[in-house]
Amino acid sequence: MSGIAYFDQAIETMPLERLQLLQLQKLRTMLGQINGRNPFYTKKLTAVGATPSDIQSLDDLSNLPFTTKAELLQAQVDAPPFGTNATFAESAYTRLHQTSGTTGPPLRVIDTPESWDWWGTCWGYVLAGAGLTANDRLFIPFSFGPFIGFWAAVGGAEKIGAMMIPGGGRGSAERLYLMRELEVTAMCCTPTYALRLAEVARENSFDLRDIPMRVTIHAGEPGANIPATKARIEEVWQAHCFDHAGASEVGAHSFECQVQPGGTHLIESEFIAEIIDPNTGKAVLDGEIGELVLSNLGRIGYPVIRYRTGDLVKLTRQPCDCGRTFGRFEGGVIGRVDDMVIVRGVNVFPSAVENLVRQFEAVTEFRVQVTQRQEMAELCIDLECADGTDSEALCQALLQQFQNVLGLRPFLTIVPGNSLPRFDLKAKRFYIQRHQGQNR
Repeated sequence: MSGIAYFDQAIETMPLERLQLLQLQKLRTMLGQINGRNPFYTKKLTAVGATPSDIQSLDDLSNLPFTTKAELLQAQVDAPPFGTNATFAESAYTRLHQTSGTTGPPLRVIDTPESWDWWGTCWGYVLAGAGLTANDRLFIPFSFGPFIGFWAAVGGAEKIGAMMIPGGGRGSAERLYLMRELEVTAMCCTPTYALRLAEVARENSFDLRDIPMRVTIHAGEPGANIPATKARIEEVWQAHCFDHAGASEVGAHSFECQVQPGGTHLIESEFIAEIIDPNTGKAVLDGEIGELVLSNLGRIGYPVIRYRTGDLVKLTRQPCDCGRTFGRFEGGVIGRVDDMVIVRGVNVFPSAVENLVRQFEAVTEFRVQVTQRQEMAELCIDLECADGTDSEALCQALLQQFQNVLGLRPFLTIVPGNSLPRFDLKAKRFYIQRHQGQNR
């Protein structure tokens, strides 16, 4: 396919056998550097009697123990404030970030200059995968706090030579006017915030077509991989929408290429992926949905080995028309292991609910609650609608769509305009009551 942009074409189109040899070499090198120096992993390897020399093939990786976020958090409690997953002395570290804390205590993550440069390289793959070049002006409407957010996109922009324009410290309307004035061509933000900016544009009679936007890249939450949300973003911005996934404790690990829809490519030169049954921990076959387990290969200062991400993916090795040999996650991150709920016998993921709700343009914002009614789980959705919407007709159409696709009928409530929260970063729209007195 002509016109495909690469960050490192030789790496991205490398035959699988050579790519796996590269992974093995990087894995062995990393293990040799951290064993005996990184307290967290030295203890884990010693507990199972493993040494770097035991890893003679990628298959041997399965002999090493999994790593969980709970373990990393406990290491932080045992050795505050940064924990024991540090390969070097504290003076070697120049960056600190932390997880968002939306699902528990924030995990602090530290990086050396070398590890931070590796982050930028990973984001170079992300940005180039979306077709960005040195001719682009990349706007990041993100207030730079300790959450990793789009910090590393700055390094990625530098890697590909694009101009990075920071948009922190401004309101949404101000950001729109700045993007128009500077003729921005690309933007990184959460899917929620892309739609929020479009909502602010409508409220201010601002024509988004005055911004020469051609690409939007999204992370931080599902959305860009949800067909209806992706379509809505592309419609309001008149730009191509790209998905990306990563995590503070892991790195920026996968990206969507210019061939859409094809899923997200794992950056296999920098990560090794395993897909497991979340209940048994055993490997599943390619093409089956399972939990993503990652080992990063270039972050020596803060490594993770066989890290259970909690993300559900489906790996495919089918060739992509972009020419990359990196494996792909069909549909990107499908959901979280702990996100699925059973409502009247139906397995329901938040992404499936969002895909149905976003098909109705009249819905400007929504909130979902799964509650217990007479010992049965019920799906309740609050809907905020655009002015002039026939709410009764909307509810009937949405109920029918839920019935057709999921085989259930949620409880719908129309709420006043601007009564639901708006989000600049990760949105929290789903509140799931797991048992009496505990919501998530």
